[in-house]
Amino acid sequence: MDQLINSLPALMKAAGNAEQIRETAAAVAWNHVAGEGLRQHAVPVGLRQQTLIVAVADQIWRRQLESMRGQLLFRLSSLLGRGVVTFIEFQIDPSKVQAARASRADTENVRRKSDAEMAVPFELLSAAAAIHDRELRKAFLGAAMSCARRLRESEF
Repeated sequence: MDQLINSLPALMKAAGNAEQIRETAAAVAWNHVAGEGLRQHAVPVGLRQQTLIVAVADQIWRRQLESMRGQLLFRLSSLLGRGVVTFIEFQIDPSKVQAARASRADTENVRRKSDAEMAVPFELLSAAAAIHDRELRKAFLGAAMSCARRLRESEF
């Protein structure tokens, strides 16, 4: 996991700093910086220029995270490099937070189901978590796991 996170600046540079890559990298970095506790209450929803937009469940979480903004920005800059995210805007949007919780629950359920067959790589779970459409996320994980199973079976 740390190897993937540490490679974010190089991946962005290799991709030519494309906007979509920067946005995805910022979301991945936020999830890493926020940790499990904050991820339940604050969800990255976009990157507008250098401003990371984060949806929060309510005003209480907004105030709490605004008081932590400097520390969060420092940690994001440490992962992404300077200038990728220079400000974090916290917007109250409980529906987006709830949708992200459901997405993580779906991803976790797929992971639990497939653990008996084969462990799901964290990178795959991370990529799946970025897919907001529930059915598309399930299809992505199913296809990826099927491919991984075929590769594993062909090795034997």
